[in-house]
Amino acid sequence: MSKAHLLSGEIESRQVAMQVRRSSRTEHQSHLMESVIAVEQPERVRADQDYSKLGTIRELWDYRELFYFLAWRDMKVRYKQTVLGVLWAIIQPVFTMVIFTVVFGHMANISSEGVPRPIFYFSALLPWIYFSSTLNSAGLSLVSNSGLLTKIYFPRIILPAAAALGGLVDFLIGSVLLVGFIIYYDLRVGWNLLLWPALLVPLVLLAFSLGSFLAALNVKYRDVKYAIPFGIQLLLFMTPIIYPSSVFPERFQWLLALNPLSGLIEAFRYALVPSYKVHWDVLALSLAVTAGLFVFAMVYFKRTEKAFADIV
Repeated sequence: MSKAHLLSGEIESRQVAMQVRRSSRTEHQSHLMESVIAVEQPERVRADQDYSKLGTIRELWDYRELFYFLAWRDMKVRYKQTVLGVLWAIIQPVFTMVIFTVVFGHMANISSEGVPRPIFYFSALLPWIYFSSTLNSAGLSLVSNSGLLTKIYFPRIILPAAAALGGLVDFLIGSVLLVGFIIYYDLRVGWNLLLWPALLVPLVLLAFSLGSFLAALNVKYRDVKYAIPFGIQLLLFMTPIIYPSSVFPERFQWLLALNPLSGLIEAFRYALVPSYKVHWDVLALSLAVTAGLFVFAMVYFKRTEKAFADIV
C-alpha cells in the first residue's frame, strides 16, 4: 500500500507540473501576442497616416499589381469554358449591326445621314457595347467581390477600375474590323480617324465614373443590381445609336447632349466618315458632363468606402 501511495503521489505531482508548464506557456504566448499586436497597431496607424499624406494616387500605384491581376482575371472569367472564346467580341457587334441594318435601316427606313448603314450602326455599337458591359460589371464589382472586401485591405476603387480596363479588350478586337469596313466601302478617312482612339479616353472615364458610383450605391441598396440592366435598356433608346441626332430639332439638341454618350457616339461616327455632321458644342457639353460625373463619383465613393466591409 505504501508503494501504491508513493506511485499515485508521483503521478499527481507530474500532472501538476505539466499543468504549470502549460499555464506558463499559455501566459507566455498571450504576452507575446499582446506585444505583437502592440507593435503592429502603431505600424498600421503609421501606414494609414503615410497614405493620407501621400494621397490616393500613390496608394493606387502601390497596388498596381493587384489592379492588373483583377483586370486579367475579369478577362479570363468572361470567356472561361466558352466554345467560341474571344470570337464573342466580334460576333456580338456584327450580329447586332446586321439586325439593326435590316430592321431599322431597311424596314423602318430610319435615315443614316448618307452613311452606309453597316458603318452607321457598327461605329456606334462598338462604344455602346463597351459602355453597357462595363457599366454592368463595374456596378456589381464590389458585391461580387465581397470576400476580398472583408478579408484584406486594398483601395476599393481598384475593383470598378479593373472592370473598366478588362472591357477594353473586346473594344480593341472589334475595332480591328473597322479596317475591313474602311477598305470595303472605300472610305476616305483623314486626320479625323485619330479621334477614334482619342475618344476612347472619355468613354472609359464615363463608364468608370458611373460604374464606381453604382458600385458604391449597390453595397447599401441592392435594388441597384436590378436597376442597372433596366437603365441600360432605356439608355439605348436615349442615345443616337439607332437614329442620328439630326432627328431632334435644333432647339432640343442641348437636351440630347445632357446624355454624355450622345456627343461621344456621334464623334465616333465622324471619326470614320468625315462627311458626317457632328455638333462640336454637343461633344463639348458631353465632355463637361463626363468630367462632372467623374468628380462626383470619386467624392461619393471616397466618402462611403470605409463602410463597405461592414455592410457588404
